[in-house]
Amino acid sequence: MIRRFSSRPFLFTKLTNFGKATFAGAIAFGVVPWAIALNLWVSPSLAGDPFRSSEPRKIGDQTEAAFKAIFQQGNYPEAERYLQKALSNEPNEPLAYAMKASLAYGKKDMAKLDTYSQKTLETGQKLISSDPLRGNLYTAVGHFLEGAVILTRDGTVNGAPKALGRLRQVYEYLDKAEAISTNDPELNLLKGYMDLMLAVNLPFASPDQAIERLERNAAPQYLVDRGIALAYRDLKQYSQALEYVNRAIKTTSDNPEIYYLKAQILKEQGRQEKSQQLIQEAIANFDKALTKRSQLPANLVKQIESERGGAVSRLNNLGG
Repeated sequence: MIRRFSSRPFLFTKLTNFGKATFAGAIAFGVVPWAIALNLWVSPSLAGDPFRSSEPRKIGDQTEAAFKAIFQQGNYPEAERYLQKALSNEPNEPLAYAMKASLAYGKKDMAKLDTYSQKTLETGQKLISSDPLRGNLYTAVGHFLEGAVILTRDGTVNGAPKALGRLRQVYEYLDKAEAISTNDPELNLLKGYMDLMLAVNLPFASPDQAIERLERNAAPQYLVDRGIALAYRDLKQYSQALEYVNRAIKTTSDNPEIYYLKAQILKEQGRQEKSQQLIQEAIANFDKALTKRSQLPANLVKQIESERGGAVSRLNNLGG
């Protein structure tokens, strides 16, 4: 487990992207972070828990549907509709507030980010008495989101000391959750993503342990594959990144964001190898992602279009 803390402000800035990717817009900051057409077998007894195949928690059907809409389908408007129902029908579920905070972060809506970050922390703390594992886990997430609020509001330089204090609390509560159930898939998904984010940004940290954590104990599998693909992309190990992004495509083929990720990997591999074919494949995947632009946030669509334009320019420079 990575327990090192850096005084460099860029570290927590990088970590805020995880919140969007992992819990949409990642588990909640890219990634990210916390985000269905997955061929996942779900029996009625497991409804409401997208993480566990045994001993499921009563997370709530609307919260689960929102989670899947973001991370399986990449359908943000649908996720928003489910989350509105979740807040009314499942008001004690911290995952719903974490996803709302992540969506607000993606839209740069600071008022809602602040509101839903606080609600994540409050509901996480309340949950500790009845479900210590998930209560401690989402108390950690709440502190993480609060750190993102501090950085966004105060700036990286002025906000870094407070934000890093929050980061220490994140790991304090994650350790408490891990002491209850080391192998819990929800815990290991979140912790694995966070450790990967640290590993790809700190020169003395290895991602191997985080990747092993994800592969061995995390779920759902499509987010495991996606997270590892993201890590290998950032580590510039493009062949491995393609292997994992293709695994994710097999189970989330309706999600435009997974084609965007594949396009990024192919573009960088094509740049590295000066390959026209790889860059052409990247452009095709950018285009595939853009076929579902209506279900993606507007700022993400602009980003995909911009990166596609960069790929076209590079292809032209290579004589394609």
